[in-house]
Amino acid sequence: MDAEGPRALSDLCLAQVCRSLDSQCSRRADGSMSLSRAPLFPQETADQLLHRMVTAGILNDTTVGIFRDREVLRLRRASIRCCPVSAAAFRLALCPHRLQELDASWVPGGISGANIVSGLASNPECRSSLQRLSLNGLCLDWESLDEDEGVRVGFGCLQGLRTLNLADTDLTDAALEDICTLPQLETLDVSCSAVSELTALLGCKNTLRSFIAHRLRQFDMSPAGLLLVLSQLHALRHLDFSDDHFAVGDGDGGDGDEAARQLLEGSPRLLPSLVSLDISGRKRVTEAAVRVFVEARSGLVFLGLLATGVSSCDVLSSQGNLKVTGEANENQVCESLRRYRGRECFVREALVHLYNLTTDIDKPRPDILKLVLSGMQSHPTSLHVHLVATACAFNLTTQDLVEAMPVRLLTSTVTQLLHAMKTFPSHQQVQKNCLLALCSDYILQDVPFDKYLAATLVINWLSSHEDPTLQRMAVAVISVLVAKLSTEQTAQLSKDVFIMKLLAIVQQRAMEGEADSTLKFALSALWNLTDEMPNAAHNFIQCQGLELYEEVLESYYTEPSIQQKVLGLLNNIAEVEELQAALLEEDLLQHVLALLQDPQVEVGVRYFAGGILAQLVSRPEAWTLDEELRATIVKELHTSIMTWTSLEREMVSYRSFQPFCPLLQTCQPSGVQLWAVWAVHLVCSQNASHYSRMLEKEGVTELLKALAARPDTHSDIRGLSESVLRMVEQHQSHWGGFNERNGP
Repeated sequence: MDAEGPRALSDLCLAQVCRSLDSQCSRRADGSMSLSRAPLFPQETADQLLHRMVTAGILNDTTVGIFRDREVLRLRRASIRCCPVSAAAFRLALCPHRLQELDASWVPGGISGANIVSGLASNPECRSSLQRLSLNGLCLDWESLDEDEGVRVGFGCLQGLRTLNLADTDLTDAALEDICTLPQLETLDVSCSAVSELTALLGCKNTLRSFIAHRLRQFDMSPAGLLLVLSQLHALRHLDFSDDHFAVGDGDGGDGDEAARQLLEGSPRLLPSLVSLDISGRKRVTEAAVRVFVEARSGLVFLGLLATGVSSCDVLSSQGNLKVTGEANENQVCESLRRYRGRECFVREALVHLYNLTTDIDKPRPDILKLVLSGMQSHPTSLHVHLVATACAFNLTTQDLVEAMPVRLLTSTVTQLLHAMKTFPSHQQVQKNCLLALCSDYILQDVPFDKYLAATLVINWLSSHEDPTLQRMAVAVISVLVAKLSTEQTAQLSKDVFIMKLLAIVQQRAMEGEADSTLKFALSALWNLTDEMPNAAHNFIQCQGLELYEEVLESYYTEPSIQQKVLGLLNNIAEVEELQAALLEEDLLQHVLALLQDPQVEVGVRYFAGGILAQLVSRPEAWTLDEELRATIVKELHTSIMTWTSLEREMVSYRSFQPFCPLLQTCQPSGVQLWAVWAVHLVCSQNASHYSRMLEKEGVTELLKALAARPDTHSDIRGLSESVLRMVEQHQSHWGGFNERNGP
């Protein structure tokens, strides 16, 4: 079982509701959804359903309509974060609820902070019940607020607010004054806003406990003026006055940096309740100032020093309860990733240091991998973040570490790597990092993820890049992924442009006389792409693949692994009646016949050579070569097969036995019948549970019974047929007994 344990039943149920929402709803006249025959949801479950719809990406003007029915779904903690919900839909669906919390951050489509506030204020209950409001990333459009009975609607109407988050907004000094009249305001975030001065904070000096002012773009207060305001915030416990050290065009931040330095060196009587200070990204901070600050405040629990250059100050290591963001050690870097998930500048900085820390890591660290993924998910379009994060992901999932990671975490990791490949298709280093991480047997074989998307992305990348190292990895990944796709998915990938690219790689490696992994992976990928794919096999022929494969077959006569892959693809062509004529060339068949006859050649190679010949001679009406050659092939098939020893390792797998059915007809020559029966016996002896059901379903058992029952069937064929039928019968009796014991 996954180390993280199974998902909660309630989570599974809500996921199912989200998947089947359309079938469970009727439509109102305006197109919005309404739940049909819905029971009364427990209040917390209603909140969870809304959040689940947000994370599933299905919340919009249509689906949010289900929350108009307050008799069934009663919301308290609501979120429409990053969801395309209009002002009208928001007012109809959410504003009538007695909300305690609302996160409307980064909502696209034009809804403004003014729309949110006026909608909430329209509900008298919300004016007093709402305690937490997040409008990060919105245009507040403050000037558009209307008056209500002569009183202008604003934040001041929401008298119950304790926490207000307005980061990355157009918040102005005037709006800040309105906010600071709130009687219970405890936490305020104005990061990356247009606020230029903070005197308004004195309006809530007795209640404000946490103030976050990261990177104020237009800040214009002298250090003395800022410290004067801060000195009167007697209740303040957490202050974030950090800065984006990568930012350009916002001035040099000199006054802010100087204020941070003076705050560190100031008396503990300044902000006496302070237990948490963040000045990450600030310049001019010295180790001496940090030492003075830490030693003067015994109750300090957090200090943000990332990108200040002083996080290695010796006094920090002696404070057992003090958490620090910085780059001096693993704890500081991980703390940075935890605290700064939403700040690209600090995520970038922390990941760079994490990469150095994980280069030679020798123990599985799922906790760190989760932090890396969190950073990537929080900044899905940031090249800077993904460039370093993908490298960290590879470091943390190398072959020695990956198998100890929770499978669900690895699925999330691969999903994020595929997102990076799709988002940054032209960035070679990002693609390389992702391919390095994907090129893992354990991930490709045992971790569930969207393998079709992965194959598509890797093939598309391969079509436009020539780097030999990346080419080898890409072909290796494709060769494994293609074998795991459905027939429909494989068909989508079997376009001539992809086949031409793989053939070009085969030709390049063959011309250089290489028998390396790149050649073998490319041959495997082509083999899998043409498996039961007539269109792909046709494209292969059209791209002059047959001519190239004849040359490879002759050039690599002493390389059985390469010969098997070449002959395996030719088998795929031979199984398509319309394409068999392309293989009816005497030189080619003489060469394949020689491989079948040679006792020095491995059984695996002779097996595939026999398969090609059996398919071609099974249709005498289509045979266009000398009849004597056909008679020789039929005879040599029987003679050679009887010398083969059974193989212990799995050499081949089949999606279907349909290509075998024509070969098992009682009218076929014994050599043709024998090859097909031997092949069926081989795979059934290695995996009876898988193939027994396939034999029954596709009618192959009936064909084997017919062969076994006919008196003129060759004894070699009858013996193998009866052996296969016994395996099928034993499997059926075993599973029949199991089902009887375990019930339906």
